Amino acid sequence: QVQLVESGGGLVQTGGSLRLSCAASGRTFSTLSMGWFRQVTGKEREFVAGISRSGGSSYYADSVKGRFTISRDNAKNMVYLQMNTLKPEDTAVYYCAARLNVYISTSSNAYDYWGQGTQVTVSS
Repeated sequence: QVQLVESGGGLVQTGGSLRLSCAASGRTFSTLSMGWFRQVTGKEREFVAGISRSGGSSYYADSVKGRFTISRDNAKNMVYLQMNTLKPEDTAVYYCAARLNVYISTSSNAYDYWGQGTQVTVSS
């Protein structure tokens, strides 16, 4: 089992920044590919960013490319999402997810473990 706990969400103005953190426990962290997803009420969960087990590869949704950066610290069992130049359309609950596979996936069905989510609200 893997436990994931997100933190760092909040209210920010358009153009502002937030850094989300996800703490993992329960399994050797370096065996997990990690992802961030987001969900707005009434809509499907949407892929935001993913990072490989080593941190050497990452992948982003087109909507956040150039504004968001995913990173990880395997020594601390942490994954981060730095979000810059935030827009109102970035408002959502953000989820951290872990996958027992070497490859990054953009599909929520490919992830084995999920955190409880953290709310990000961007005001216009």
